[in-house]
Amino acid sequence: MSDKGIIEAALFVSGEPLESGQLRNLVKRKNINELIHDLADEYRQRNSPLEIKEIEGRFVMQVKPEYADRVRSIAPKELRAPVLRTLSMIAYHQPIIQSELVDRRGAATYEHVRELEERGLISTKPEGRSRLLQTTPRFSEYFNLESSDPEEIRRMIISLAREQKMGLDKWLGKQGIGVTPMYESLMGLCGISGYEVVNPYNSDDKERERIRELGVLVISKGYGERVGGFFDGRIIEVSASTFGELINSINILAEYGSHRNVRESIEYISGLKDEYIEKTFDITAKVSPQTGMIAHMVNELKLGISSDGVKIAPDYGTSGSGREVGGADIFIPTHSNADMDVVKRVCQRYNVLIEGLKK
Repeated sequence: MSDKGIIEAALFVSGEPLESGQLRNLVKRKNINELIHDLADEYRQRNSPLEIKEIEGRFVMQVKPEYADRVRSIAPKELRAPVLRTLSMIAYHQPIIQSELVDRRGAATYEHVRELEERGLISTKPEGRSRLLQTTPRFSEYFNLESSDPEEIRRMIISLAREQKMGLDKWLGKQGIGVTPMYESLMGLCGISGYEVVNPYNSDDKERERIRELGVLVISKGYGERVGGFFDGRIIEVSASTFGELINSINILAEYGSHRNVRESIEYISGLKDEYIEKTFDITAKVSPQTGMIAHMVNELKLGISSDGVKIAPDYGTSGSGREVGGADIFIPTHSNADMDVVKRVCQRYNVLIEGLKK
């Protein structure tokens, strides 16, 4: 059994993008990205109808677009992991009141219940001010059960929890989400409640044990491999150097939050982005970004770039590769000198940049 074969099998059965840390835990190899890219190259070279793609730092096996339309009508629609966990809880505790389910699983439960009802996997009926949820015969067909007997369904749920390598309580309970302090305000933008603020970067044994009890960890982009050394849940790497990156991070976390919050936050941030671009219309000076982060900011504001332009650098004085970037004309606040609110943080950086260029 080869490591490459294990990775191929994992991508095949997952049905959704997987973090490199999740795949690394299956084979315990450090050069996991190299292994995945080699596998993707093999698929390309044999002109397979399947492809392995990297999407926002995660990897997925999927049907190529030119084949997708031809087979879409017979392709089964797999349940996403968060929806599957909600269904598992309904099946194990049925009948269950929706309000109780929301308390345990979070606001995203409403969308999950709607999807499950549309698929015919659960039925609902009024129960006071809430609704009573339970599985349908279609549930048993979907999971190849011989009957809809509640005890058989519970045994199947226990088996499913074992397959996911989780204890039954953790699989059926609300999926714990941990987030670093710098991205706590991102939870509010997504409508995610019940999260824990953690420190996975410089954690002692006690903190690591607390983190291991979580199902999902939201951290800064670039720290996945480091944190994946001790955390085997889902790692979501986010960034918020620009309004565009912030919107992308909200979209990544949308499945755990409220669709309304996500929609309203994206509309608000998109409006801010347009306002800041307008503020640069009278700026004629060209700029010379000294790091990749600064280059992303400059590009979003649509500023002119020149090697001999105004030098702009982060206030910590080094690039991502450790190169010294001292002697800049404008220093952008980062980390300890930046606002903890992600939206205010982007605004703060852009204000410093624009005001510096207008002096």
